[in-house]
Amino acid sequence: MDLFKFVSLKTGALKRGAFSFLALTLLISLSLNAQNGVTPEQIAEMKVVTSSTISDDGSYIAYTVSVPADPYTDNSPNSNHLYILDVEEGTTKPYYTSGSVASVQFRPGMQTVSFLTQRSGDQTRSLFEIPVDGGEAVKLFSFDRNIVSYTWHHDGNHIAFVAFDAAESSASPLPYKADVFEENQPQRRGFITNVARDDHIPHQIQIDGSIYMIAWSPDGSHLAVSAAPTPTVDDSFMAQQVFVVEYRTREVVAEVNNEGKLGQIVWSPDGERLALRAGANINDPIDGRILIVSARGGVPQMIDGDFEGKYEQIVWDANDRIHFLASESTSARLGSISIDGSNKNSYFFTDEHAISSFSRNNAGDFSFVASSPSHPNEVHFLSSASGSQPQRLTHNNLWLNSVELGVQEVVTYEARDGEFMIDGMLIYPVGYEAGTRVPVITVVHGGPEAHYSNGWLTAYSMPGQMAAAKGYAVFYPNYRGSTGRGIDFIFSSQADLAGKEFDDVVDGVDYLIDQGIADPDRIGVTGGSYGGYASAWMSTYYSDRFAAAVMFVGISNNLSKWGTSDIPEELYLVHSRERMWESDAKWMNYLKRSPVYWVSRAQTPILIMHGSNDTRVHPAQSLELYRHLKVRRPEVPARLVFYPGEGHGNSRASAKFDYNYRMLEWFDTYLMTGDATAEMPSWDSPIPPKEQ
Repeated sequence: MDLFKFVSLKTGALKRGAFSFLALTLLISLSLNAQNGVTPEQIAEMKVVTSSTISDDGSYIAYTVSVPADPYTDNSPNSNHLYILDVEEGTTKPYYTSGSVASVQFRPGMQTVSFLTQRSGDQTRSLFEIPVDGGEAVKLFSFDRNIVSYTWHHDGNHIAFVAFDAAESSASPLPYKADVFEENQPQRRGFITNVARDDHIPHQIQIDGSIYMIAWSPDGSHLAVSAAPTPTVDDSFMAQQVFVVEYRTREVVAEVNNEGKLGQIVWSPDGERLALRAGANINDPIDGRILIVSARGGVPQMIDGDFEGKYEQIVWDANDRIHFLASESTSARLGSISIDGSNKNSYFFTDEHAISSFSRNNAGDFSFVASSPSHPNEVHFLSSASGSQPQRLTHNNLWLNSVELGVQEVVTYEARDGEFMIDGMLIYPVGYEAGTRVPVITVVHGGPEAHYSNGWLTAYSMPGQMAAAKGYAVFYPNYRGSTGRGIDFIFSSQADLAGKEFDDVVDGVDYLIDQGIADPDRIGVTGGSYGGYASAWMSTYYSDRFAAAVMFVGISNNLSKWGTSDIPEELYLVHSRERMWESDAKWMNYLKRSPVYWVSRAQTPILIMHGSNDTRVHPAQSLELYRHLKVRRPEVPARLVFYPGEGHGNSRASAKFDYNYRMLEWFDTYLMTGDATAEMPSWDSPIPPKEQ
């Protein structure tokens, strides 16, 4: 079977029928033959490259690796370790592994790498540097609060940085402190300082509100700064405005009239223009377009508006040329474009890598971080020499060489309304034989402004190759509203919550059934956030189609979701496009687009999991669905699991490991067997003792 073959077929409309004993026998046999597949223990120890930065002369690549804690002994988040790679020798060395680092940069004019970290005993996160040829990390600058981010002036001495204000302390005489919701939130402030002078006092940039991004002009005379009125998540998403600040006075000299989401600000080499990676307008769900504006202010103008993809990262090179990373459906491209949108070139196009970021030096060499269907993110190098092909330079998970992987391919099918062709990925069971019908786990991404690329698709909450080792196929559909397909596609799901977007998911299931791959009696679904919403929808509204569901930090009631989320304006501007309280009919419509409304249809065993500290989708969303099921459909297996201290997704090692095992155990109980009457697994953790 061709690993990267594209296939397409119109969808059918089969319903779940009688469970096939023959299919179960075949799957048990297949599962027993896949003992060398990926396991949850291996995913729990998987290392992933998170960033790469190439030096100006191309000699070194500084990169970071996310290293997990041992979930059996330490429920901590991953640590981000610093490594330096010698490009010519092809060797790599660990440079800082005693703590977690962020914002790795080469210091201009120096043979050093700088980064942020907080060492044991330090009161705040500070700026450190370490020589590229090795040595001890030295603290360059410390502030009285944590440094959130920083950027170097070209002189290698000055930095602009962001830090929060100190929160006001309570004057209450009581030995108790009440938490007053959304008040006394400290703003994010911008500062400039000279790290070469020990006695230099940082100067505050004179902009009201919270500062998020700062970019020095090429000559160092000005800074482009983005700021929002408040530090709320909603404002950070929807209300950042760009200002140009004079370096010496630190005062605003120009304002850019941008609106909507903002992801990047980059200067032209001559300092005359700014390029923004931003939304096309206030209603664009993503910051995936390129807009150009004068550095003296004005209204940004979008270029390449017809591009049916998403710009993920931009870097300005010549005065009239911008380098970019773009996602195009399930594929990725590194290229360049003129600032009028013409003369678009491609350096590297791939339909078998998911590129997450790139760095480019003055000679035109690239380092980039990318995964593939066979490995998670690693460092790659693309030389500026004509005809060069990318080289993979790091190998952080050597255990992958000794396991069997299920074949992964891109699939394309037609939506039932004929309006779009939908893309996605399918991972086959390890050792799959053509013509065999197998249970399928459908993994629905969040957002909906996100998408899956044809890279590594296995993590603690994505069953991927772990499920393939057990005999499942795993399906990742990029339903309408997903990114990487242009403006029309991403706008097409707005004001239609759970409508055609989730029909696209079911159409993908029908496609797999028509192809003779999926067993119609054994279709499962999982996902987080908006994917959790889909999981709840499939287990209620579409319950006759799905044999098992695992819902993570998902939505069950759109009415209470709006009243409890930290992004109410974003929900309105880029999702609903209307105020639900404007009429009784709208209230009712949003209730009908809620899984709790359709609980009377529920017959799908569902495992519901949620972080107790989630502010994006309140944990009450999971509790509402659970309570409705227990009262109205008590015969349907349902379980609710809360993760203390976790938010919108698990970040700590033990919590992720526990989630992973519970998810797979639920699917083994109800999806592999197709038996909705099976006894629920024990409430206790299914994780086995650690092997010694």
